[in-house]
Amino acid sequence: MQTAKKDGAYRVIAAVSILIVTIWVLFQGASFAGGRNGTIKNSSHTVKENGFVYRKVAKEVYAGTKEKATFVTLARNEDLYSLIGSIASIEDRFNRKFQYDWVFLNDKEFTEEFKRVTTAMISGTTKYGKVPPEHWSYPEWIDQNKAAQVRDQMRADRIIYGDSESYRHMCRFESGFFYRNEMLKDYDWYWRVEPDTRIHCDVDYDVFKFMKDNGKKYGFTISIKEYPATIETLWKTTREFMEKYPEHIHPNNMLDFVSDDEGASYNLCHFWSNFEVGWLDLWRGPAYSAYFDYLDHAGGFFYERWGDAPVHSIAAALLLDRSEIHHFGDVGYFHVPFHACPIDDLTRLNNRCSCNPNEDFTWKGYSCTTKFYTVNNIPKPAGWLKYAD
Repeated sequence: MQTAKKDGAYRVIAAVSILIVTIWVLFQGASFAGGRNGTIKNSSHTVKENGFVYRKVAKEVYAGTKEKATFVTLARNEDLYSLIGSIASIEDRFNRKFQYDWVFLNDKEFTEEFKRVTTAMISGTTKYGKVPPEHWSYPEWIDQNKAAQVRDQMRADRIIYGDSESYRHMCRFESGFFYRNEMLKDYDWYWRVEPDTRIHCDVDYDVFKFMKDNGKKYGFTISIKEYPATIETLWKTTREFMEKYPEHIHPNNMLDFVSDDEGASYNLCHFWSNFEVGWLDLWRGPAYSAYFDYLDHAGGFFYERWGDAPVHSIAAALLLDRSEIHHFGDVGYFHVPFHACPIDDLTRLNNRCSCNPNEDFTWKGYSCTTKFYTVNNIPKPAGWLKYAD
């Protein structure tokens, strides 16, 4: 009888032990295979290279659902080694977790070196497209002699990029044609990246899903005021468009961000377009198509030096519901000469930001982000005045 009881106890202990081991194995497998945000982390493996043994960790593979989204970069072949730092920053801070595609565009053919190096840097699929000549040339209504005279005068006036012909083609392309490129036809969302830029903070959420889930269509990090001499008639032309096509202006627009006098004049505020996260159908739609076409025929891309940043910003402010524009204050960003750095300690430390909050431009007087928060009744972060001028 005593022996039977002991045998029963042993069986219970054995069963419990097996159950514990099974749970432990399943837990280890789940934590090992699942990872954060749906990533699958493969086991380490040993390789021998050049006479040395290395224990390497396999690349993460994202197993979750993704949006139809891509990074997009307009670059020249000679930009390669100033671009790979930007790519590494995006990959290390965000994209290695999600493996989104990356589209590169150029008005020339990309070299094999450019393709080989950038492909090696990127966790998603890379695609390389050429800008068609009609998107990087003078339209038939532009007087090229007049345009050349303007460049000469701007050179004499020392206006930044004022004498550059290629810069004007670039601004016109980014304003009205990048989203029409064949390489982007299968995407709904884009994140624009340029050479010599950096992301300062870990981004542990899917930015594109964030935009979709929260009803956002345009996102920015830095805002600033434009050089008046480059856009002398841009607002006059915009007002003409607004009067002729009032049906395209959103009733809950953000006119008060770009004008301090109910539309009489432009206050020069714009979002820096070297960092943009956006919904491609914003630009593909009838409202923006009509706006760009109106601006293009006015000639200001060549007779002045209209930039894509004020064009995109004015369009977003007038054509979208104000709630559809988002400030990415948690990302941290650098483009010469300005830093955007979260001033909130918790945000900065949780996201492992590598920036100095004392260098943050967000709340400075020449930034327009304070105005963005004010006109939209968005609470500013605690202590923001400490970082203002």
